Amino acid sequence: MNDPGLDDNITDAATQAQHTIKSQRDQGGLDVPESEDVSRSMPTRWWYASTAFPLIAGTFGPMANAFSVNALVENWRVSVPPGGTEQHGIDLKDPRWLIAVNSVSLVFALTANMSLLLNMAKRIRFEVAQPITIFGFWFASILLIGLLSFASSSAFDAPGVEDQALTQAFYYAIFAAALYQIISYLMCVTVWGAYRGAYSKNFELTPAQRTLMLQTISFLVYLEIGALVYCKVEGWKFLDAVYFMDFTLLTVGIGGEYTPKTHVGRSLLFPFAVGGIIAIGLVVSSIRSMVLERGAEKMSARMTEKTRRRVIAQVTKIQQRGRPSRKTFHGIGKDAIEGLAKDPADDHIEELERRHAEFQAMRSVQDMASKEQRYLGLTVSTTVFAVLWFVGAAVFWQAEKNQQWTYFASLYFAYTSILTIGYGDLLLMANASKPFFVFWSLMAVPTLTILISSMGDTVVKGVKDATIWLGELSVLPSSEGSTRDRLKQSMHRITNGKLSLVSNIHEKEEDTTHRVQEDEEARGDGLQNMPPGLIKLFKSAEDTHIDPSDIQILDRLAGAWSEEEIEGEHDAMDRDDRRAQAEHHYRHLLISQIPRVYAHTKQKVPKKYTYAEWTFYLRLLGEDEADSTLHRKAVLKSKAKGHYRQGSKQTAGEGDPDMKVKWSWIGQNSPLLQDKDEAEWILERLFERLEESSRQAAIFEKDERDESSTSS
Repeated sequence: MNDPGLDDNITDAATQAQHTIKSQRDQGGLDVPESEDVSRSMPTRWWYASTAFPLIAGTFGPMANAFSVNALVENWRVSVPPGGTEQHGIDLKDPRWLIAVNSVSLVFALTANMSLLLNMAKRIRFEVAQPITIFGFWFASILLIGLLSFASSSAFDAPGVEDQALTQAFYYAIFAAALYQIISYLMCVTVWGAYRGAYSKNFELTPAQRTLMLQTISFLVYLEIGALVYCKVEGWKFLDAVYFMDFTLLTVGIGGEYTPKTHVGRSLLFPFAVGGIIAIGLVVSSIRSMVLERGAEKMSARMTEKTRRRVIAQVTKIQQRGRPSRKTFHGIGKDAIEGLAKDPADDHIEELERRHAEFQAMRSVQDMASKEQRYLGLTVSTTVFAVLWFVGAAVFWQAEKNQQWTYFASLYFAYTSILTIGYGDLLLMANASKPFFVFWSLMAVPTLTILISSMGDTVVKGVKDATIWLGELSVLPSSEGSTRDRLKQSMHRITNGKLSLVSNIHEKEEDTTHRVQEDEEARGDGLQNMPPGLIKLFKSAEDTHIDPSDIQILDRLAGAWSEEEIEGEHDAMDRDDRRAQAEHHYRHLLISQIPRVYAHTKQKVPKKYTYAEWTFYLRLLGEDEADSTLHRKAVLKSKAKGHYRQGSKQTAGEGDPDMKVKWSWIGQNSPLLQDKDEAEWILERLFERLEESSRQAAIFEKDERDESSTSS
């Protein structure tokens, strides 16, 4: 599979290196790190417990704190004058003990929130922080629930006041108590999973996820400060100003009674609105990162695993009953299915051909899982959006009964609000409506963002592709050539390859690809210093997004080290030392590939290597794809235990220490199933091999010097 002039060099260097390079660690080479395997095979429920639940607590904890503050700053009761409304009722002063208990609840909640923040920032250990977080939120909730229960009874009514109503502060307390209770139970699940050993006691979060809680706190503090300013400038009640700041910063723009009337208020809107929109944008961006990147990545990994197992199970059934009855199965071609059913030692098929079939099948599994993940994400985000819309409309309908809203009117109001249209023709008047609107809108805006992002990879992409296809059928130029070829290509895509009407098109594509590769080789493509034969195996990384200074430094280091290895190879050649010559040449090959693979790790779209490229890199790392003794047919469950290196001896665990661990491209230990991108996986192994080779060379030279000094 390698080019002439390179194959023998790689074989000699890799073979010699395998005899001289003995790992000094339990990890190295092509082994699958245990953390990667655990992360990939971790059930989805444990991912929720270890990552999603702490992030939910970090997002809704500060929100609940803000609601507690809102519940404390105003009285819980108003007297409604005859002919008036509860919106403009007269405040009835709360008992001192209610304010005291409410304040204690807020202190518990703030302590719990600070403990969670410091734990996420790795300032406090998990074992110390989590009890404070859980019990703090739980006690805060219990205290508020007690106050709410008393305030809902007739015992809380002010004597001598005929018509009374509960204020916005009371309803904010309801939301705060509910959030505290939910967060405490979610964190209990997180702690339980950690002590069961399902995952680490440290939060494995990305920088964006770690800052999510801080960004949420910043936004809510900004909103509360803005409300305080407008409360003073416009003469509004504080909670009415909170409502105004909410629909302003979220760009809903309902307006109505709560719009700036003073010159100062209108002037302050310029900086306040811009700053708030930036703050909410940062929060939404982090939430999107959590849901669409980490969540989708985990979902995709689980779907890949399930699809892989399903394919292996079906192939096993096909093998038991004979030849497959269909041309394709889950998008996997007939040849690939037959290859999967063969054993590595089968004389009826070449090992490279069988391995190539496995590789293509694994790629098909990944494509299927990716497609399922995208549409499942779209379904989930659409469902959440619909629930927010319909349930929110139901709440507004019940809360605004005094305005005689119909459910359809509530649907209309919720729809124009959740899409940030905000006509302002329907306005909220009830004290229960405004706190709910603040809570509901803070959830609705990120949900809408996630829905739009999910549509971008599915519905929008389909519309875009359909538009391009219609254009190519009519007037736009197309790479498929004739209209007949375009129709064939379209049918092939629509049926996921089930209609084999495009063989001539594939031949044209292969010819085009071959010509492009030849053109790149003729230009040199910046690869003049590469070993012979490598140019045709790789494309230049023109679409990489990499700091030029980084690649220049790496190129200089690699160039200097490579020259040193070339000089060492020439010296060994002069001494007729074939072992040293092979080692220097091997390290030269490793060094020459590191800058290229490093550039691949910086590409915006993760690099997916072809089978020829994987064959080359595996050969460079010491494994021959044509050697059937290192391979196995994929099975649903591997009986091997411990920690292994593919293609070499077992490095840890139980069993025969001389037993070689066999693997399959569609098996559990496949490099295509790891959490890392393919380029990162290869780069890590290249560095490990280079480190091992250099260490062993230093040890060998030291032994030679010791022998020379002893003999002299």
